[in-house]
Amino acid sequence: MGYFSRLADDICDRFENGESATGIANSLNLPIEQVNQVIADYQEPEFDDSMDGDFDTAMTSAGFGTDEDYGYYGE
Repeated sequence: MGYFSRLADDICDRFENGESATGIANSLNLPIEQVNQVIADYQEPEFDDSMDGDFDTAMTSAGFGTDEDYGYYGE
């Protein structure tokens, strides 16, 4: 792991442990803008699972179609 990766991990660890961005910047002698950017880049994104489909949707997307596409409509 390189220097900047370790620095980014250190910033994120400190932030997760409750240290403010200003405190981190001061203790690491970094510009506050840089600390804020690292924090913004590493914060966990919120995932939108609303577009996740079911098995049939996945198979259709993969090119296999649904049962109805092949003439099967149930018993």
